[in-house]
Amino acid sequence: MSIEKIVQQRSNSSCELCSATENLQVFEVPSNTLGNDAHKILICETCKSQIEKPETMDSNHWRCLNESMWSTVPAVQVMAWIMLHRLKSEGWPQGLLDMLYLDEETQKWAESTGEGSDEEAIIHKDSNGAVLQNGDSVVLIKDLNVKGANFTAKRGAHVRRISLVHDNAEHIEGKIDGQHIVILTKFVKKSS
Repeated sequence: MSIEKIVQQRSNSSCELCSATENLQVFEVPSNTLGNDAHKILICETCKSQIEKPETMDSNHWRCLNESMWSTVPAVQVMAWIMLHRLKSEGWPQGLLDMLYLDEETQKWAESTGEGSDEEAIIHKDSNGAVLQNGDSVVLIKDLNVKGANFTAKRGAHVRRISLVHDNAEHIEGKIDGQHIVILTKFVKKSS
């Protein structure tokens, strides 16, 4: 039996992502080492075109992932994971990503596609463009009114052992006058 027939039989001749039944074709999910039909899924033309051309993506079309992410087929799970990561900026996909469970091997496969690595790409830079790291020391370049603490952090104040806010490149945390505060990176410069 051909791979196309196997995949059609497994999917009941419907798109394994959105359940459409027209214009179906076999699609190879990237970066898999499993071989045979384990890395192929049956998808419709709409899904295929949006996967291959992300700039044409209609986020409402991908609400179908709410159902397809629960597939028992690892290739479908990986494709759902990939698309949810691509749509993460929309807000709603993050909730689905938090619920999505992939076994260890499938998770490695999904991560090997290179999708979802944008979290590591957040780089914190000071006012001069110098890259900041956890534990660095910085100097304030401007007087800052600290909300909720009723004091002003003075220009030239040193903040030692800063912490980076992992999901926002413009925020760091540190202590000034014993107060733990969040500071905008544009108001600091790295000290040596």
